[in-house]
This record gives sequence, structure tokens and C-alpha cells, in this order.
Amino acid sequence: MNTYKLLPTVLSVIFFSCVDTRKAEEPYRPLKFETRFDGQLYLPEGWESTLWAESPQLYNPTNMDVDVRGRIWVTEAVNYRNFNNDPGTHLNFEEGDRVVILEDTDDDGKADKTKVFVQDKDLVAPLGIAVIGNKVIVSCAPNIIVYTDEDGDDQPDKKEIFLTGFGGLDHDHSLHSVVAGPDGNWYFNTGNAGPHHVIDKSGWELRSGSIYTGGTPYNKENKPAQVSDDGKVWVGGLALRIGPDGKGLEVLAHNFRNSYELAVDSYGNMWQNDNDDEVVACRVSWVMEGSNAGYFSADGSRTWKADRRPDQEIFTAHWHQEDPGVLPVGDRTGAGAPTGVVTYEGDAFGDPFRGMFLSADAGRNEVFAYQPEPAGAGYAFDRKDLISSIGTSTEDYVWNDVGPDEAKLFRPSDVTIGTDGAIYVADWYDRIVGGHQMTDEKGYGRIYRIAPKGKKLTKPVYDVTTTAGQMEALKSPAINVRNQGFVKLAEQGESVLPEVKKLLDDSNPFIQARAVWLMAQLGEAGVDEVEDILASHPAPSLRVAAYRALKKDESNIMSYAKIALDDPYVAVLREVAISMRDMPWGISQEILVSLASRYDGTDAYYLEALGIGALGKEADLYTALLEKQNPVAASWPSDFANIVWRLHPDMAANAFAERALATGLADEQRSKALVALSFINTAEAVNLMADLAMAPIKQVAEQADWLVNFRKSNSWFSIVNWSELEKDMLPAQSQVMLEQKAIILAEEKTLDEKMEAVRLLGADADGGKILIALASAAQLTAPLMVEAGKAIFNNPDQSVRTMAAEYFKELAPPGVSYEGIIELKGVASKGRELFVQKCTACHKVGSTGMEVGPDLSKIGSKFDQSGLLNAILEPSAALAFGYTMVEVKTKDDNSYFGFLVSEGETTVLRDVSGRQTVIDSKDVVSKKPMATSIMPGGLALGLNEQDLANLTSYLLTLK
Repeated sequence: MNTYKLLPTVLSVIFFSCVDTRKAEEPYRPLKFETRFDGQLYLPEGWESTLWAESPQLYNPTNMDVDVRGRIWVTEAVNYRNFNNDPGTHLNFEEGDRVVILEDTDDDGKADKTKVFVQDKDLVAPLGIAVIGNKVIVSCAPNIIVYTDEDGDDQPDKKEIFLTGFGGLDHDHSLHSVVAGPDGNWYFNTGNAGPHHVIDKSGWELRSGSIYTGGTPYNKENKPAQVSDDGKVWVGGLALRIGPDGKGLEVLAHNFRNSYELAVDSYGNMWQNDNDDEVVACRVSWVMEGSNAGYFSADGSRTWKADRRPDQEIFTAHWHQEDPGVLPVGDRTGAGAPTGVVTYEGDAFGDPFRGMFLSADAGRNEVFAYQPEPAGAGYAFDRKDLISSIGTSTEDYVWNDVGPDEAKLFRPSDVTIGTDGAIYVADWYDRIVGGHQMTDEKGYGRIYRIAPKGKKLTKPVYDVTTTAGQMEALKSPAINVRNQGFVKLAEQGESVLPEVKKLLDDSNPFIQARAVWLMAQLGEAGVDEVEDILASHPAPSLRVAAYRALKKDESNIMSYAKIALDDPYVAVLREVAISMRDMPWGISQEILVSLASRYDGTDAYYLEALGIGALGKEADLYTALLEKQNPVAASWPSDFANIVWRLHPDMAANAFAERALATGLADEQRSKALVALSFINTAEAVNLMADLAMAPIKQVAEQADWLVNFRKSNSWFSIVNWSELEKDMLPAQSQVMLEQKAIILAEEKTLDEKMEAVRLLGADADGGKILIALASAAQLTAPLMVEAGKAIFNNPDQSVRTMAAEYFKELAPPGVSYEGIIELKGVASKGRELFVQKCTACHKVGSTGMEVGPDLSKIGSKFDQSGLLNAILEPSAALAFGYTMVEVKTKDDNSYFGFLVSEGETTVLRDVSGRQTVIDSKDVVSKKPMATSIMPGGLALGLNEQDLANLTSYLLTLK
């Protein structure tokens, strides 16, 4: 870094120019187009689609990449989740899944040549592929596998397990594709099916997990709050970066659910989509480095359902959007099954479409497009339907809704950009998508090529052995192709700097950005050029790229931060803030205080960046900023109050309590103060919150009371003595019930005495739980099991009746038959009354009912009467995703049942009525998922045939 050269450059901007060149606005051009049907797909006017390839050229495509020759490489998932899809009824490859190469040799717009690169038993439905030079990188949990073709014959000569230890074996929520970033490193992501215990080639270890298990028979164990070698806790899905040599593994962001792929543009921005828990909450996001995306609690020990506060909207709760320390969500796309993503940086479709972020959604039968608009330190998203097989809205998509519409068989699994600039879309092709299910027995798949109508796009020939060829490769619209040019040019060092510098004048701004990243790796002279760009270039995004490229030199990061500190563009300041994360307070104090002064009080992205930069220094920054503030917390301006909310240092506890009681503040501000207080893990905070639970302001008292009871189940559990509340947390069974248990276990007692004890237990709420625990431990003889089955299904506790079906046989209701019920004339109005009486405790229709089980507002469009009867009478036959209960056994021989909502120092279960049971995790002996539905069936519902006819008649009206 030449600081003597840089200082005059900065001063010249200030003293010798009438206008600061850095104040130029970031250009933005929104997407505007009309779509039409071209006979295959709905596309923007002036575009056309070609069926480029289809089975048997390829089967069940999951991911694509493009090589330097313009060929398309595809990972197949023929052996897709065989634990859930009988391999005897659909196409199956005994030798493992494949990677195939497709090529259009005569440039007629269709693939005419196919070859199998590799078929490997280690490939079990792989979800990602990258072709980088002569290396083919396949993502297939638990491994990232690198196949090397050393002689160019399209056959692997070497196979290497590049990284291993990722969770998600044979699971959709697992490893996804690698992509080469503009810095030459490899970027990729993985879903939340942990744990992920991965050691890179330098010995650095990632340890990551969460509460999430299930989805496959192999995802049985996971653990939250694990600490990696960087001293940080990373949870859920992860965005990661690593050097091509396998060293330098680092987490860039975390706490996703299952982002299918990571797109990295030439400025270094990261983009992705994420799916949801089937609550119409899928999203598309710009990913801030160091950020928490908010799916689980910050340590991964609790689901969003466990953390959802009263009256909190589902989408807000699903991504923890009202918690400090969470990245703003981006665009809510609704229901769906989001898949592959890419940024379009080519010129083939013209300037208006350059820079688009494309996000495929297999559930919605389309590819969304965005032209992200810079908005403060983040982005605003305006979604457009770019490529679709249907001409109507699919926002009410239901993943397993099998309909007759052939157009909905289009299931885009990935989207990529060819070297010719065309858009290629892989089609999984199935009647359903999601839930680890498929209905297509033939494994049919296809690839569409999208190009401007009437414009012949051709594949360039890149000679990467020459500097000119490397420069052309660097300009390629295909991301992993341009990496080959980048690597070869970087190897030449300063000698290619003059040629690379010319790219700063290219008409394509993304090519300019690639030059910035490359120059930062072309010796001292190249670094000097990038420093000049950071100091004075008029393009804001180019200055962002310059700072990102320069900060890799950690020894000079503070000098670069001071250069950028007065930048008028807040996105540059955002990057400075993020880079302060691992800097000690003594070094970063001046920078962080200055950055805090630039916060406008409303920019959520900027506030989060400031919080990331202050990690571990929250109290120091709060103290420094407080010196210039009113000592009365209730009088703080909103910008400072928001900063303190984000930092929530321990020493601010009293200030938050003061603001919560301040009648002059808006309800929203008082509520934020209470939330911030609940994130302070000290005895002082607990006691203050307990006092606030008795406050004269009703709203404050109710929220504080809820937060006290919520926090005592997790982060406040061991902070204070909760002994006086243990009865509420762990209800003790009555002495009478314990005596009945002793009778059953006593060898000297007669069978009649034991039978009577079983009947008494079966009729009592606590006694029913004892009976289930005894059955689970195989401590009931056959006669006692039969007697228990007669009694327990009349238990007053619905959760006991529900869980009893796991162990006891329920007597079938006399005379109940599907045929008989269907023949009866149902009365929908009476069915609605039954629904309100029997079902609203768990199900919701419109605004009526609770959200314990699936929303039934549109159930009539999903099932016929027979299907509804099956779901009501045999609810355990097909458990809905996300509604599996668990049984937890404790050292005192008790069993507890419910949804596992958090796990860490405490294990917290929530039953069907919403009651929480808090168990000290040290007392847990075992935990297993239940095969029984949370929904009572048969006798437990107390419905006769006419009731069932009425109820199903009503449900059929819900469409």
C-alpha cells in the first residue's frame, strides 16, 4: 500500500475539485417488459425459448454449470430420496447418480451430443456442480468431491474428497453448488440439515448445528450452540468461502433454512433465495457478510415458532425480523420451492436486462427476475415474472397439490448463463416438488435455452493459453468460465496490469468490477490503482468492490477504513463497518463512533452492519456514544435508541426499563425497549423484567410477563433461582397417581389391583402421562395394555389422548365406514359449528382458530371427501411436514410429549394447547420422534358418522 501516493489523491479530490466526484448517484434502471406465450413458455416480448435438451439425454437435473467450451454440465438425481420413493417403481441407477455433459456441436440452438462424465455410488442425488478449469466440483453431502480431468478426455483421472463432514446425507437441506467469486475464492452454501463438522486443509474446523432433525432417516442427531475455531456460533444454513487450495474456510453468513444456491456477482455481492416452513414465507435476499438471516434463534436452539411473540405476524416471526442482530429479509415471495439462482451480467439481451438477479422457483413454475435497487446500505426488490409455464398467479401454491394442469409439470431446478449469453433453465419435471417426494417414474428432465428472438448467439472460442484469450475469458457472462481468465492473468502479476486497467473503460460495469478485483492481486502497482478507485472513483459500486478487494490485506485494513470513512455512499460505509468486526476496540473506536454518527435512524441494513462491526465491543461503543446523549433514556432520539436496541449491552438494562415505562414514548418504542431488555442475560435484566410485568401500563405488563415466562425457558433459565416457579415449569404428578404407578410395578399386587390402578391412571391427566411412560418403557403386561387402551382415550387431556395412539390400540368406532359417511348428506353449516368446537384449537380458517396445525383455509381445493375422511380418521398415516411431535424421557422415569421448540440448557416442549414444558437438559435420558399425529383421531375426536359427513361437507367448501 503506497500511502504517500494515496494522500495527494484524496486531497486533490477535496481541494482541487469543485465537486466531489464520489457524490455521483448509483444508476438504476427498473425492469420493464410485457410477457407473451411463445408456444412453450411465457417470456418477455422479443425473447424465445428452445427445448435445448431432454431425456434420454439427461434425467432429473438438479444443477448446471458451463465450461470454457460452452458445454452444459448437469448433475442428476435419479436416485432421489429412495427412502421415500420406492426405487422399484421409478428409474434407478444401481451404480450411482451421474454427471453428464451436453453440447450443441452445430450451433443450431439444440444439444446434439451427450456423454457421461462420471457415475459414482458416492453421488446420491447431488445438488451442485461447478466446472472450474480441469476440475469438476460436485456437492453431495457429506462431501464436496473434486474430479480432475488431467488429459481433457472428459473422464475423471483423479477423485478427491475436497471437504467432508457436512450434514444432510440424502437430504434436500444439504450441500449446494460451488461458484468462483470475483476474488478467485470458491463460494458455496449448505442447508440447515446439520450438524456440520468440517475441517479444511489448514486444520481449521467448522462446528455448526441447530435444533433441526428429520426429513430423512439419517438426520437423527443435531446440536445447537456449537463453537467453531473462530470462536463464533454459526447455526442453520450457511454461506461459506474457501480458497481453491482447500484452506481458509470461513462462514460469510448463517441461519438460513435451505438456500438452494449462492450467486456472487462481480462486485462481490451475494444473493440467494430461501424456502420456508410452508407458511407462505419464502424469500429472496441480498446477503450481508457476517449476518444472521434469522431462521432459528441466534444459537440455533429454538425454532421461530418457539420464539414467536403474541400477535406477531408469521412472516416476521419466521425470520425473526423484530429481533436485534438479524438481517432484513428482502423480498417475500410467498409459497414456493425456490431453487437455482444466478446474476445475469452479459450483454445479449441489452442493457435493460444486464444485472438481473434470477431466482428459479420449482413450486411456482417460474423464474423470477429482479433488478435490485440500491436503497441505503441495502437493496429494494421489485419482483418480475420472467420465465413461466403458466399465465396466472401461483401465490397460493401447495407443494403436494397434484392437479391435471400439464403446464405445472415445469419445475425449474436451476438457471445458468451460457458463454453465448443465453439463459439455460433446467426442468426437473414432476407433478409435485418438495417433501422429498416425486411422482415421475421415468426420471424425465429437460433444459430450455432462452435467447433474444431472431438473434443468433454463438459460443466464443477462448484460448486461455494467451493473455488475449484470458482477457476474453474474464469478460465471459459464464461465471466459472471467467474465473479461468482471472486465475491465469493473476499468475502473470504486474506485467498484465496495463491491459487489465483498460477494462475500467469497458461499457459493461460488471467487467469494470472484475478488473478491480484482479488489479488488487497484481502486485503493489495494482493495489495502488485500486486505492485510487476507492478514494475517488465516481461509481459507488466500484468503490464498494475496491474496499472489499483491499480489505483482504488485514495489515492495512485500518488505513483503508480511514480513506473510506468520509465516503458519501452509505454502502461503502457499510463495508467499513463490517470490516471492523474482528478489530479490537482500541483500534476501531474512532471508526465505529464516526460510522454511528452517519446512521439516519431508519436504514435497517446500515444498523445491522454497525452491529456486526461492534461485535464484542457493544458496551464500549454504547459508552462512547452515550457521552453526547441526554442522560434521561426516555428522551433519547430515535436514531440513538435504535443503535442501543441493536447493541443491547448489559449496562443499558435500566435504560430499557426506563423507556418501557415512559408514557411519552410511542407503543412501538416501549415494545422495542422490552425486547432489547429480554436479550440481556443478567440477573438485573431478569429482575427488571419481572418488575415490569407488574407495571401499571397494561400493554407493558402483558408483554413483560410473556417475556419473563419465555426467557425462563431458555437464556434466563440458570441466571436466577426459579425454584418458586418449578411447579409451573414441571408440574408434579399427584401422590395418588404415583401410588397407582407403584401398584402396577409391584410384583406382589394382584392383576385386579393393577387393572384398577390402570383405570385410575387412564382417567387422570397426569396419570395418563404415567401410563404412556410405562408403555414406552415396556413395563405394562399385555392385559394391562388392553385395559389402558379402554381407559386412556377418554382422558381429559387432549395431548394424552393424542399420544396414547403411539402405544395403545384404540377401539374402532362402531359402524364407522368411509362409504357410509359419503352416502350421508352432510350439512355444511353444522360442519362449521363442529369445526369451531373441535378443530379451532389447532387449525385456522381465515382469521378463526389457532396455528398449531396446518392452515385449512383452502383445504377443499386439495382433498376430496374420501381424502378428508382419511386425514381425520387416520391422521398418523401421513404426517404433515413440520408437525411431528417428540417424546422426551427424564431421569425420574417421566415422559413428556410435544413439539420440540428449543434445545440447549433447557429442553422445551409445546403441547397442542400451547402449554410449554421446560425440562433441564441434564435430566433428559432420551428423545425420539413420534409416529403419531398431533391430531386426535377416532374416539378421541368424539365424532359419529353424521358429524363426519357434516364436517367434511364444510371443509369441502374451503377453496
